[in-house]
Amino acid sequence: MIGFLRGKIISTRPTKILLDVNGVGYAVSISIHTFENINGKEDASLFIYTNVKEDSITLYGFSSEAEKEMFELLISINGIGPKIALSILSGIRIDDLKNAIRNADVNRITAVPGIGRKTAERLVLELKSKVDNIPGEGTVEIPFSIKNEAVAALTTLGYNAKLAEKVVRDILSDEPGAALEELIKKALSSLNR
Repeated sequence: MIGFLRGKIISTRPTKILLDVNGVGYAVSISIHTFENINGKEDASLFIYTNVKEDSITLYGFSSEAEKEMFELLISINGIGPKIALSILSGIRIDDLKNAIRNADVNRITAVPGIGRKTAERLVLELKSKVDNIPGEGTVEIPFSIKNEAVAALTTLGYNAKLAEKVVRDILSDEPGAALEELIKKALSSLNR
């Protein structure tokens, strides 16, 4: 099984990358967060999960071991396959997902497109005792309520939810103690450039 690839990026899209490793091109499915980490670079190093079926071999790549481990935990749940797991990891950061599972925050998990309430409840039930074994991303832990309120305010104003979440997350990583009003003002300023 392939567990790691390092090579030259031939082409990249938000969910796929074509990686040249010593003259062999590997098509690898990736999450949006891995795409953000490798976008604009010439080379990439990816931790790989190899999914073998009767009729295909699919590679899933992750920029961190933590993301790969979370992916493996997600696909261990009955009814969650690699595509849904990748969708979950594209819609929510690992640390946010761990907090949502730990705190049984089903609403946060169902905010990910394509994830229903029953699936979210199953995630919480089956992974609550296991998520602490996944290492964090090394980012500052941001209180979900402040980030959530800021993103909700921005989407109410008509901004794209994913873009709003990225801008808010970036501001909070620089200023973790920002108040809600200040956070929204800075996000609006950033979004209107």
